[in-house]
Amino acid sequence: MNRQTLIDARALNDLARTDDILIVDCRFSLADPDGGARDYAQGHIPGAVYADLNRDLSDLSRLGAGRHPLPDAWAFSALLGRLGWKPGMQVVAYDAANGAIAAARLWWMLRLVGERNVAVLDGGLKAWTDAGFGLSAESVHRRATLVSVQFDAGQIVDSAQLEHLLKNPAVLLIDARAAERFRGDVEPLDPVAGHVPRARNRPFSENLDADGRFKPARQLRDEFQAVLGDHAADDTVHMCGSGVTACHNLLAMEHAGLVGSRIFAPSWSGWIADASRPVARGPS
Repeated sequence: MNRQTLIDARALNDLARTDDILIVDCRFSLADPDGGARDYAQGHIPGAVYADLNRDLSDLSRLGAGRHPLPDAWAFSALLGRLGWKPGMQVVAYDAANGAIAAARLWWMLRLVGERNVAVLDGGLKAWTDAGFGLSAESVHRRATLVSVQFDAGQIVDSAQLEHLLKNPAVLLIDARAAERFRGDVEPLDPVAGHVPRARNRPFSENLDADGRFKPARQLRDEFQAVLGDHAADDTVHMCGSGVTACHNLLAMEHAGLVGSRIFAPSWSGWIADASRPVARGPS
């Protein structure tokens, strides 16, 4: 069975033994940007390749587009080719942050190029080791492939588009940051605290149970429906600090059957790059 949102550790182990799948380690630390690569070298799920949030899943040379701007399609094509990806191949992404940094980001980026057979390991690397499965420090070399993909621009919202969309009361903006950052009480990463006016707050951490796995789909649907109110899922735009943890909320909604929402890719760090844009503080 093709997996398109989440996969558990035992199912991944079974799938990896029987099919040619692409497992991608997306571990990353904002506090230690080289830490994910070091952790991968010390031990990863057998057969997994590594994708770095800064170097592979972002283009940090793009100014004014947030802390983790999307790379160009040609750069993402080159990455997928180096990883040995082929259209239709089952992909499983994992990290050590319950999918938030940066497995859900890769999941979303593959969906942007039309790939649906991509899932995030539910519970991340901890779920794999808790299930009794081992790690490998062996280098993984997959056969490179020739890849040419294009992003579906309709699934991405930029700052100018967001300013226009927010004039429409049917559009809902959901911010995945922690409540204290959303309110503007603290801001550890960006130079301005607060949130985009009219946004509602749904911290991505609320998608998870105490064990770090996603809540059941029915529960996620009920909780997101309470945030959406009368808004449709496909009129919903997600954001966060830099466009990474926003993907966690989109993944949770898709898993819950609430399909069609989009990502404000520059997110808060891109919004405040223009000092003329309004900033709100306090609760939703």
